[in-house]
Amino acid sequence: MRIECPICGSRDRREFYYQGAAVALDRPAPDAGDAVWDVYLHLRDNPAGETRDLWQHEGGCGAWLVVTRDTVTHAISAVELASDVKRAMA
Repeated sequence: MRIECPICGSRDRREFYYQGAAVALDRPAPDAGDAVWDVYLHLRDNPAGETRDLWQHEGGCGAWLVVTRDTVTHAISAVELASDVKRAMA
């Protein structure tokens, strides 16, 4: 599998480190309450199909990326800088 880093270009998946679902970018407020934090920390979907994941380009520029991919085929449909995604959420 190859990932298209927005900074470095196309690279082998072995240069990247999977960090989990991109839902981590939508962190609750510190005072959100136990129920909200429980859902954020422990209740994750495990879909067969399209997901948005966080990856770090460890073997290259160090950028954090949001990779949209299909878990069945591993086809990647989008790669964005996590900082851009977070900024768009604000």
